[in-house]
Amino acid sequence: MKLSNLLKDNKLNISYLYLFLSLLGAILPMISNFNFVMEYGAAFDIKQFIQLANNNPAAESISRDLLIGASAVFIWIVNESKKLNMKNMWIVYLGTFLIAFAFSAPFFLFLRERRLLELDLKKSD
Repeated sequence: MKLSNLLKDNKLNISYLYLFLSLLGAILPMISNFNFVMEYGAAFDIKQFIQLANNNPAAESISRDLLIGASAVFIWIVNESKKLNMKNMWIVYLGTFLIAFAFSAPFFLFLRERRLLELDLKKSD
């Protein structure tokens, strides 16, 4: 069976894939942030962090790409969560700014898939 069919046919499996990606999205940026603190000092200097994130054209491109893409997706997350009347969205909102967008976007998708499963079960009752 192809992976694409498995994910298409099983919302539960894809929800766990999103959960796994959210864990990676929390751990990997935290490792980089820890390395930043170890190299540049215990006081997390956000100004220096942003300066380094725009230090060369490649880093600047990735930073701008993330800023625009994450902003658009965050707006969608807020609207979609309201449409679906989703719970525990505070984790996503705080996680975006306190952990990483790489955590909050897949975690939102995990919560969304679970909510869609819940709504499907209510329809079939």
